[in-house]
This record gives sequence, structure tokens and C-alpha cells, in this order.
Amino acid sequence: MIDFSPSTIAALVIAASFAAGLNVYATMLTLGLLARAHWIELPPGLDPLTRWWIVCISGCLFGLEFIADKVPGLDLIWNGLQTFVRIPAAALMAYHASAQLSPKMQLIATIGGAAIAALSHSSKTAVRAAVTPSPEPFSNMSLSAGEDILVIFMMWLVTKHPWASASIGIAFMALALISARWLYVIVRRAFNQPHRRQQSNLVRD
Repeated sequence: MIDFSPSTIAALVIAASFAAGLNVYATMLTLGLLARAHWIELPPGLDPLTRWWIVCISGCLFGLEFIADKVPGLDLIWNGLQTFVRIPAAALMAYHASAQLSPKMQLIATIGGAAIAALSHSSKTAVRAAVTPSPEPFSNMSLSAGEDILVIFMMWLVTKHPWASASIGIAFMALALISARWLYVIVRRAFNQPHRRQQSNLVRD
């Protein structure tokens, strides 16, 4: 039996929120099915995920996302709409997962869950926006399939080795932040270069 200490719950919130930012339906479906099969244990606050009607709805929506997320162009529309689902759902799961903690810690977990999901979701959407213009569809398919596998694996791992799963999420988030900063520097230089040339021409004139 897992001891759901504050540390364990923190790891669960980090991993589940990161996974939800990629694919919230796969996250909920995996947790629900594994808990129903008694292969994993969830904090009492997440017991609703094991209800059959939630499992069925999550499964149907995961099937829909499985298709929509692999079609270039449609995946951008789908991910845009999922902004209003993934982040609130991650916050809600974090809130219920931390139900046994103090109200202050529960609030921190909820805000943290939403922030982590927002970063994960934003990174996914940015990568898709960069890959979608590619004329071949296999890049989108490969990325989407990889995300699905990562989410399912992380949700299995988090109930066995919570901080190992959380570390995967933290590593990907760190990579996303580094990549975002790198991209910002490149874009800033690209915009500043014509301005510098214009100033240089004015000085020569």
C-alpha cells in the first residue's frame, strides 16, 4: 500500500499535470483503468476516476484525440480547443489528489497543477505549430504517438515510483523552457538585425 505523504502527492501532481497537458484523456483513462484493475493505488480524492462512466467518456475522447491529434492542421485546431480542457482538468485533478492535505497546500497543488499543465500544453502546441508545415504527415503522427506512449508510461510509473515519473516531467519542462529561451534569442536577433542595418545605413548617409 502506498503512503500518500505530501511528497508522494507532490510527485503525483507534477507527473499527472504534465501528462494532462499533453493528453488529459489518456491520463484519466490510464489512471482509471489501472486503479480499477487494482494494479495501482490512487489518493482517495481521485477515486472518481475509477467510475465506469468516467472511464468510458475518457476512452471515447481519447479515441477522438488519437485521430485528431495525428492529422496535420486539424491537430492545431484540436490543441487550441484543448487549452480550455487540459489546464482546468489538471487543476481539478491536483485539487482532488491533494484533498488530504491542508487547505493551503491544496491551493498550492491546484495552482501548481494548472501551471505545469499550461507549460506542457503550450510546449506541445508550439512544437506542433513548427512541425505541421512539413509536407509529410509522419512527423505529426510520430510526435503524437510518442506523446501517447509517454503519458501512459508516466501514469503507470507514478504510482510505483512517484518521483521517477515526476522527474521525467520536470526534465521535459526544463527542456521546454531552455528551448523557449533559445527560440526567443533567435527571434530577437532576427528582428534586431534589419534595425541595425538600417541604423548603419543612416550613419553612412
